[in-house]
Amino acid sequence: MKYFSLQNKQHIVSFEDAVVQGLAPDKGLYFPERIPSFEKDFIDNIEKQDDLDIAYTAIRPFVGDEIPEAILRQIIADTLSFPFPVEKVAGNIYALELFHGPTLAFKDVGARFMAGCLGYFRRNDTRPVTVLVATSGDTGGAVAHGFYNVPGVRVVILYPSGKVSTLQEKQLTTLNGNITALEIAGTFDDCQRMVKTAFLDAELQAHCLLTSANSINVARWLPQMFYYLLAWKQLKTAYPNVVFSVPSGNFGNICAGMMAAAMGLPIKHFVASTNVNDTVPRFMQTGQYTPGQATPTLSNAMDVADPSNFVRILELFANSLPALKEKLTSISFDDKATVATMEQVWKEYQYMLDPHGAVGYLGLQQYLQQTGAHADNNTAGVFLETAHPVKFADTAPASLQDKIVTPEKVQSLYALEKKAVQLPNDYKALKDWLTAN
Repeated sequence: MKYFSLQNKQHIVSFEDAVVQGLAPDKGLYFPERIPSFEKDFIDNIEKQDDLDIAYTAIRPFVGDEIPEAILRQIIADTLSFPFPVEKVAGNIYALELFHGPTLAFKDVGARFMAGCLGYFRRNDTRPVTVLVATSGDTGGAVAHGFYNVPGVRVVILYPSGKVSTLQEKQLTTLNGNITALEIAGTFDDCQRMVKTAFLDAELQAHCLLTSANSINVARWLPQMFYYLLAWKQLKTAYPNVVFSVPSGNFGNICAGMMAAAMGLPIKHFVASTNVNDTVPRFMQTGQYTPGQATPTLSNAMDVADPSNFVRILELFANSLPALKEKLTSISFDDKATVATMEQVWKEYQYMLDPHGAVGYLGLQQYLQQTGAHADNNTAGVFLETAHPVKFADTAPASLQDKIVTPEKVQSLYALEKKAVQLPNDYKALKDWLTAN
């Protein structure tokens, strides 16, 4: 499989180059030159297949022969070393729990897969590589743990000061070793802008080899298909139709699900549920893409005003808004609705939502009510619980805080010392730090 830049389709690279470069030299995101198709027998009998075989079938066409089968299967096994249960909440509403990995967030999947790929591609290269990544909350911790102690790899994480939760910050700033956290006086969009600028800086690139582990990287983005396939496997025999509602910030997660659907996974519809950073819901209504400044919310990992991966979704639908609307609905919700939903779902169903899952739940409920599918016994509505509620224990509604269970594996993090380098919201400051370190 080859990959082209969405800014210039004549710029074509291998999977390895797309992974190592992260972003094309023209600032375009890489996109596969063709969309593979699942065999009918694979879809018809998916419930009989092993999870690791399902994931291998999905990702192999995108990797081609650039990673040997045995090594790719081992990377997948390391990536899917924790469960992805679909839990019934009420009626035909289900939660796909993606928080059972090492950092309690869905981004463990993409980070671990990319770490395995990059580790293989760098196996014979003596030059150190710097993984430069911006985070709005969960990406940084997942990348830090995924790449921790990977030989020849340094990880530098930019995060917005005061705009991540206490536990998220601990996961970013306490590993040390080959992991460095840069606390930026700005928003996530500022952090992401600085990272993208670094990739286009030839002078900096001559000094240090950079790659990205944000969802702009194909090795972070594509393996997120796995849990849509595994969720559909769990629901297939009971429900002919499945709707996924995805809490959406940078839109890499939902884009991976839509890629799986484009390959033949029979998903009925997608709902991109956002907080008040509603660039995409407004675009879906007006056809005008007008990002503003990011607004801080309780669902902080979604505080993205200019989602990078939306351009990939548009490419999937040949930039046709009518075609996109047939498969995607996008709805935004504010913090007041998020809090009310967290409290209501706990009171009525004893299911603890995190703020992102609450937004996903809201979007799903609204879509099912509007389409009448809430009373359809043939349709399952699945919202993605992308992070464990404990990651937001300090910002959860007061009525819920003492009911949130803290998993044993993260309790010790709170006692660890934060180590972060504070930088202004200024690209030159980042460049100077990278050059000096």
